[in-house]
Amino acid sequence: MDAKRRRGVTVVQDLQSYLPLSRLLKDGDNILLLTPGVVPDAATTSRDPNASLSDPFEPFGKALAKHHPWVRHVPYLPRNGITGTHVVHIRLATVVIFVISGPPRHGQKSQVSQAEITREICDHRPQIVLSCCDVQELGPLEGTFPTIVQILDYSPSELEAAADFLFRDPKKALSTGPNVQNLILAPKDWTVEVWDPARNDASPIHELWCQCVPDSFHLKPYPFKALLGRPGYAMHYVVREEKQVLGFCATYTTFIDNGTERLIGSMAALLVRPSYRQRGIGLSLHNHAMRQLRKPRGVCRLQLGSTFPRLFYGLPVDSPAEDWFRRRHWQINPSSTEAGTGQEVCDWFLRFEDWPATGIMPSGLTFRACEFNEFDIVLGIVGRESRKKDNMGWYEQYAKLNNTMNIRDIVLGLEGGTIVATALTYVKNTGSPVAEDLPWASNISDDVGGVTCICIADENLSTASRRDAIMIRLLDSCIRLLTEHGMKSMFIDAIKGGDEGFQSMGFQKWARYREVWRDV
Repeated sequence: MDAKRRRGVTVVQDLQSYLPLSRLLKDGDNILLLTPGVVPDAATTSRDPNASLSDPFEPFGKALAKHHPWVRHVPYLPRNGITGTHVVHIRLATVVIFVISGPPRHGQKSQVSQAEITREICDHRPQIVLSCCDVQELGPLEGTFPTIVQILDYSPSELEAAADFLFRDPKKALSTGPNVQNLILAPKDWTVEVWDPARNDASPIHELWCQCVPDSFHLKPYPFKALLGRPGYAMHYVVREEKQVLGFCATYTTFIDNGTERLIGSMAALLVRPSYRQRGIGLSLHNHAMRQLRKPRGVCRLQLGSTFPRLFYGLPVDSPAEDWFRRRHWQINPSSTEAGTGQEVCDWFLRFEDWPATGIMPSGLTFRACEFNEFDIVLGIVGRESRKKDNMGWYEQYAKLNNTMNIRDIVLGLEGGTIVATALTYVKNTGSPVAEDLPWASNISDDVGGVTCICIADENLSTASRRDAIMIRLLDSCIRLLTEHGMKSMFIDAIKGGDEGFQSMGFQKWARYREVWRDV
């Protein structure tokens, strides 16, 4: 990696010697400047009171035009990506400068992925990627983009310095400057320690969690510590340097179904302090955790994310670490029909006021709370359906309710006297072990209840043909039960497919994941 600095500007690499741009451009050659449609954040404007409140990248275009007057500035919106209009401009350009403002916020498309699309369209044209943040926050870029330049933020002063830098010979400009190459640390093997939640302070891990995950996944310290402290299920690992926590990996080993031998090993979260990324910490944690997860007898599957207890269901969609995990031999190909290779799974959120009228009850069907004498029948149904549909960990969630009053939290659908559908509901502060394993409903708000592990038996044709109607009525009954507990909204986790159906019922996507696992 080549790294040289001038003011706040760092050349991360310039493999094809595109810099300075003055050597590439002639009179009449066009520079295409592609910038994200953003507004300055509070930190940027506080550092630089001259930051524009319209297009924050306008100063960059003007500064480039002082060196080369033929600059075409075209914004792109992260939610829309690279459109046909952008393609036309790219093909008319001699040089393309692609600006990335930062990592994606929750629910946004990655700007890095848009830069990759632009790279393909550029073909032989030079593309300069300008990162307005620490490139380590964006994931591994060096294998994709020949020229990467980094500045501290997108304040006018930083952007103007970058424009000046791109047209100056970096060797001449840095003849008296420090050799930043010597400041870059090569990846190495790190010592990985077992982290014991019973003995170690959870505060540094909680702080690291809040640094590394989107705001919507921030948890309060107590529920976070409770999720980590699961004797018999949890084994976590940490990398430290002089007592400072640099990286953390949470893993769980749980039963897949009601068999006594089949276990799933989950890499629930892999976190590295942003300023220490690309030094081998994540790799050291990943490799150590994978070796340990394979050791217990009966482990037949490994996954990214976790079943229960739940931190992330899988790898968040558009995660900048997706390519990193691919290089660790995780198969991530969302277009594949092979299970466990990155298909989308979603958490959904519904305000009860948005729930539509549900119409007439399908004939022969009734819905109500589970009775205590029906619990063993429910366990049998959940066990069969979970094995058939690969619903990992569901049986254990139901089994935890045995001999508790929370059996009444199970909602049943019956055809005549036969149970054909089940769902688990849960709310905060009722002693439900399900609520302890799934923190996100109560984390959103105290008046959000949860529904999970929905089983609809397909053993007879009449049930299979009415599956959608059963699902709607089952959810309606869950809403009624949660309303009795004072809830005003509902959270459903880990739903595969059904986007149009859920959206038509008033649901909104809360989180999107890639389901990624491998058999052992």
